[in-house]
Amino acid sequence: MEETYINKIAAELGLPRTGVGAAIGLFKEDATIPFISRYRKEATGNLDEVALGRIQERLEQLKELDARRAAIIKSLTERSLLTDELKAKVEGAETLAKLEDIYLPFRPKRRTRATIAKEKGLEPLADLIYAQGPEDPAALAAAFINEEKEVKTAAEALAGARDIIAERVSEDEGARARLRQLFSTKGMFHSRVMEGKQEAGAKFKDYFDWKEPAAKAPSHRVLAMRRGEAEGFLIMRIEVEADEAIALLEPLFVKNGSACGRQVKEAVTDSYNRLLALSMEGEARLETKKRADAEAIGVFARNLREILMASPLGHKNILALDPGFRTGCKLVCLDSNGKLLHDDVIYPHNGDGAAASAADKVKKLAAEYKTEVIAIGNGTAGRETEEFARALKLEGVIIVMVNESGASVYSASPAAREEFPDKDVTVRGSVSIGRRLMDPLAELVKIDPKSIGVGQYQHDVEQGDLKKSLDATVMSCVNSVGVELNTASSALLSYVSGLGPTLAKNIVEYRNANGAFPSRAALKKVPRLGPKAFEQSAGFLRLGAGKNPLDASAVHPERYELVEKMAADLGTSVSDLMSDGDLRAKIDISKYVADGVGEPTLKDIIAELAKPGRDPRKQFEAFVFGSAQKIGDLKPGQKLPGIVTNVAAFGAFVDIGVHQDGLVHISELADTFVRDAAAIVKVGQRVNVTVTDIDLPRNRIALSMKSNPVVGPRESRGPRPEPAGPQPRRQDSRPQRREEAKPAGSMAEALKAFMDKRRC
Repeated sequence: MEETYINKIAAELGLPRTGVGAAIGLFKEDATIPFISRYRKEATGNLDEVALGRIQERLEQLKELDARRAAIIKSLTERSLLTDELKAKVEGAETLAKLEDIYLPFRPKRRTRATIAKEKGLEPLADLIYAQGPEDPAALAAAFINEEKEVKTAAEALAGARDIIAERVSEDEGARARLRQLFSTKGMFHSRVMEGKQEAGAKFKDYFDWKEPAAKAPSHRVLAMRRGEAEGFLIMRIEVEADEAIALLEPLFVKNGSACGRQVKEAVTDSYNRLLALSMEGEARLETKKRADAEAIGVFARNLREILMASPLGHKNILALDPGFRTGCKLVCLDSNGKLLHDDVIYPHNGDGAAASAADKVKKLAAEYKTEVIAIGNGTAGRETEEFARALKLEGVIIVMVNESGASVYSASPAAREEFPDKDVTVRGSVSIGRRLMDPLAELVKIDPKSIGVGQYQHDVEQGDLKKSLDATVMSCVNSVGVELNTASSALLSYVSGLGPTLAKNIVEYRNANGAFPSRAALKKVPRLGPKAFEQSAGFLRLGAGKNPLDASAVHPERYELVEKMAADLGTSVSDLMSDGDLRAKIDISKYVADGVGEPTLKDIIAELAKPGRDPRKQFEAFVFGSAQKIGDLKPGQKLPGIVTNVAAFGAFVDIGVHQDGLVHISELADTFVRDAAAIVKVGQRVNVTVTDIDLPRNRIALSMKSNPVVGPRESRGPRPEPAGPQPRRQDSRPQRREEAKPAGSMAEALKAFMDKRRC
């Protein structure tokens, strides 16, 4: 079976058979994708994480198909229905849809009109009519009149026979295949508003009478229509022309124009209208949902990767502020490792006296704790607090606005309660704001990825698939950066290849009880961390102050002897080899090629010796917003710097520092046509935008990245090719909202018209 999988996947994905086989073998041994892509390049032919992910996904699909195939064969065998011919067809089915079509006539089913007709003894009549000979159907039916079986007339007998034929048509493989193709290529989404729901469902008004080809409908519109349907505002169908569908079916079953042939034709029409249309529509709905889910999940995973891999500030003493007006700003002082040293509350926006007191307190704390950076959450009062901090003119102190999405979720989480059991949720949230500036990845892994707020319809897609994709993205990011073993939280360690929550917790407990790990090898003393877990994880764990200098690098312990041999051959030490570029230049890697160690691994080792434990993330650069602090400060035509906070299929949301993200519609991202917003912008990217329109009543901002954008109300400039939508509001940071805070919402509402009277 494994050989079959290898051959099939290699052919489908266009990948080398040996590489696919090696990857499948490593998956069988519970090797992770990060481990395989980094440390088993020779085995797989240097397959990257993307290719390995596709192999793993297809392997799971094929295993699922075979599991279903085995279940069907077992069911048929137990009911003595399995013939050699049927078994061959079941074993030859290459898709789940084909497999289910083969099984459909034999599937145990509830009582149908056809089964009732069979109980009345009408199946022989159905066979006679289906043969479509020259006989008169009424004459044939007369022989089946039976008062005891409630067949009182020839017409009733013929109706029962047609029911039997109709069911046969609906279960025919060829008929279903033809209709499946028709729905796939010509199916049309048609959504209509539910009677009397126009006003209550106004946010779905673009879909009150909407039609478009199902094959071309973008993910965000499919999910928006489905949400409108789920909430009871819309009726959504996928329709094809009934006449065209029936015309496709008739040649398969109607042999001639005889009276019996006309009975079969009538049965075919009934089969489509009563059975097949709904069945095929159901399949089409499922397939379009899967496609929409895959696209939305892909958008979320891509955005999540960008935010997790954002530039870290690094180890700095930080004073973090969670802004607020009436309830004040929550203040915490953190050391360069993120340890909480002090917490307090200041009231810089509550009158001159309170502001002066707040200023004095911040200056005193900044001096006492040697503050290098002030981090300010970008929630309510964020820009006003930034202005207050800048007015202090603290010498040598950088002031940075921090996206606080998800901080409230973390502050009320079990992880936060465990770390700060005696602190208020507001303190925990402030700590999170400061730490995420130091290292976004290390802090954001503590939060459910869905709460970070960079998704598209994340609450509408299949949650199991979403979690799997996001977990894989987080694991990929964590392992590409590497983790400092002696300071990492259990949340961060849990994403390291080969570990997981249990071993991560064991590592932290062992570290707390025994002190810092002196070497990677000491990991083997952690309870339940066996050889396999060590092999999978060790290369991604760093020890900046370890006894062995290689422990600070991504060189795997299994290659330490190789590096030591390189050093010995040059008559030097490993430490000198790592610090001296001239020595490394003398290494001839061809001398060290051996079984399992080829040029890809050797080149990686040389690169690590040059920059041990190098961080792939970009260097941090402070960002300063423009002068506008609230939406009322904006004017059409105004040019402002901004940071991309989310990328969706229809455009990008940009933070311009007014507590309300603006939308750059996909048609406004560039001077040329843009098919994919992600090809132009990424989450966290710094951009320059022009304000094109402001809708104060709805709190909406339209932006453009074009060199010469047209400024003014959208409706005066004609329709857009894609739907726009409202910007998500910034998450409120006020303490009274912390406990009941919910994860940042999806952008399903972004399918609503971006401005009045907009239609796409």
